[in-house]
Amino acid sequence: MKKTFQLLVFLFFSATLFSQEKFTLSGTIKNDSNGEDLIGVTIFVKELPGVGTVTNLYGFYSITLPKGEYTFQYSYVGYKTIEFKANLNQNIKNNIELSSGSTDLEIVEISAEREDENIRSNEMSVTKIDMKEIESIPVLFGERDILKTIQLLPGVKSGGEGNAGFFVRGGSSDQNLILLDGAPVYNASHLLGFFSVFNSDAIKDLKLYKGGMPAEYGGRLSSVMDIKMKEGNSKELSASGGIGLIASKLTIEAPFVKNKGSFIISGRRTYADLFLKLSSDEDRRNTSLYFYDLNMKANYQFSDKDRLFISGYFGRDNLGFADRFAFKWGNSTGTIRWNHLYNDKLFSNTSLIFSNYNYLIDIKAAGFKINSKIQDITLKQDLDFFWNEKNKLNFGGSIIHHAFDPGEISSSGEAIGNTKIENRYSLESGLYISNEHKFNELWSATYGLRYSNFTQIGPGEIYSYDEKGNVADTSNFNNYEAVKSYNGLEPRLSINYILNETSSIKTSYNRNYQYLHLLSNSSGSNPTDAWLPSSNNIKPQIADQVALGYFKNFKDNTYEFSVETYYKALQNTIDYRTGAEITLNATVEGELLYGKGRAYGLEFYLKRRKGKFTGWLSYTLARTEVTFDEINDGDWYPAKQDRTHDLSLVAMYKLSERVSLSSTFVYYTGNAVTFPTGKYVVDNQTINLYSERNGSRMPAYHRMDVGVVWDGKNYREILNPDTGEKEKVKKKFQSSWNFSIYNLYARENAYSYTFRESEDDPTKTETVQLSLFKIIPSVSYNFKF
Repeated sequence: MKKTFQLLVFLFFSATLFSQEKFTLSGTIKNDSNGEDLIGVTIFVKELPGVGTVTNLYGFYSITLPKGEYTFQYSYVGYKTIEFKANLNQNIKNNIELSSGSTDLEIVEISAEREDENIRSNEMSVTKIDMKEIESIPVLFGERDILKTIQLLPGVKSGGEGNAGFFVRGGSSDQNLILLDGAPVYNASHLLGFFSVFNSDAIKDLKLYKGGMPAEYGGRLSSVMDIKMKEGNSKELSASGGIGLIASKLTIEAPFVKNKGSFIISGRRTYADLFLKLSSDEDRRNTSLYFYDLNMKANYQFSDKDRLFISGYFGRDNLGFADRFAFKWGNSTGTIRWNHLYNDKLFSNTSLIFSNYNYLIDIKAAGFKINSKIQDITLKQDLDFFWNEKNKLNFGGSIIHHAFDPGEISSSGEAIGNTKIENRYSLESGLYISNEHKFNELWSATYGLRYSNFTQIGPGEIYSYDEKGNVADTSNFNNYEAVKSYNGLEPRLSINYILNETSSIKTSYNRNYQYLHLLSNSSGSNPTDAWLPSSNNIKPQIADQVALGYFKNFKDNTYEFSVETYYKALQNTIDYRTGAEITLNATVEGELLYGKGRAYGLEFYLKRRKGKFTGWLSYTLARTEVTFDEINDGDWYPAKQDRTHDLSLVAMYKLSERVSLSSTFVYYTGNAVTFPTGKYVVDNQTINLYSERNGSRMPAYHRMDVGVVWDGKNYREILNPDTGEKEKVKKKFQSSWNFSIYNLYARENAYSYTFRESEDDPTKTETVQLSLFKIIPSVSYNFKF
């Protein structure tokens, strides 16, 4: 730590020393229609080819150049390009607002990046979601879903039908860090996985890192999904919403001090339970089947240097049958963030973050309840230092207090009694420093280092286990007394070499430590899955990943192509002993096995970005394997999320000014599973004989969806008095209808299999397949004003 701070002091001293004859242009860039910060706006210097900068997550930019006269060009796809000429003989602040570039609906494409960003940026293995594209893609029940959309991109695999979990480059679902305004979301699913917890109307920006993660992120092996909520319209009151078959939503944005402070409130609720109340059956009338969520955010700019953000999310699922059974689960998050500009080069972001996930199972008929939760409190400090035109530093640190409540059974009767699994506590901290360095017009790199530490702390009774998983020793620890600590260095490196104006080659390497682990019987994620911290028995998982990619654009950036290959080596991978009991087990750590893993693959991506016809094709060829001394004689075998082939095709066509057509097709290899291969009878009881671990496969999955978006008459024509020509202007009230068909050709994809004795011949075993959906038509009405 001492050496890290010495390095920071040296960097600041060097920056001061070598910038004596240089001056800085800085400011913030916003959308002129609603005052939202614009992320990733590119600022070019026309007189210096290859020199420029981009705005950060809060729309702030800074560029330092030698004294002189320059022309700065502010460029953002879908917005008018603005030029600003300045005699840079002193530091200058220039805050600007960009406006939409055109009203021609067939040409304008609003995107959160410059057209050749995939070529110029150091980032590789990064997925960005255009929120406009989500509106057209057909989805289940017509409910737009960002988690379902990213599963159509290379390297990201669906957890299966009816599952919001996803796998990234062979990693399990718990190896994805999902952040909502900096707060971790531990279970991102509604209705047992059919929907995600993210209301697209409240989301401003989404970025998924599959590799080459920036040093500011840590704690997960496979990916980071960083989601930013909208800030609210600081210009005027606006609202949007939608009414669908099973859910409705409403979003309200408004300024409370124009151009200085604004807020957004976005709510969503399903209402299948309301239709059940119309039933003549009393039990059905008293059945609960719904979820709701609420996103809120407010911000206020106290001065040119200080801005405060407060955001929160609260979501809950409620499933229940009459007075017999109830199952509730949900997330709560809260973030307080203070942005401070120390000077025209140093930007600070200080965050206090809260996250809670819990569930409750109430078996009313039997008189007992089961509950569990995980809760985090985080303090985080991030700083951006715009050193000069070739270097941008990011550095900071964080500390997290984790509290785990693995589970408790409470009963009003004596038959079951009360059982409480002891709480677990831990502290996780990290320090990082990273630099974006442009060596010249062809070479650039982002390199950094993260140091992470994890300490298991008391109070609690801590067990140690022998090689067979039996309790060997017990120790007691007091409040905040250290039980076990782990730490490690996590280097990060991404290099970009530009071959020519339309192509580049990139490579990356990163190491990650993961100190939290999810215990699950499914391949995706369930509300009752339990999180466990690293401990005196559970070592942190470690992953080293290298990647190499080729990126190419065609026909004036109309087409975007990339191919990436990767190899990931994993240490301390977790699996379970045969017959392990992982639910509400106080000694579950004795049921775990530790081994190694490897994942490697090839990802292809082709996208058409412009014109009436847009969309993409993604294909992943991959392999994910693990080895444990105690399983399959130590041989390598497929992990449960291993899939050889994964193909997605997305097509969108602008049929007319008001009508858009869309279609998706997905195909992937079935998950690796363990099926019975025989059976034997002992004491008149039939016992199944299983194959080697994950020695069988679910059938391949494939499905096609289609959709139509029919816009209302959202534009009117006016006569421009200056040019005498007609122009299209947006109406205040806009609306659209969204029609879709999920699973067009009624494919009965396997959700699960059960095995039972044949009624006709008890010596034979028959397989029963459960499929969730055939054809599902949907319709929704959306509006905004």
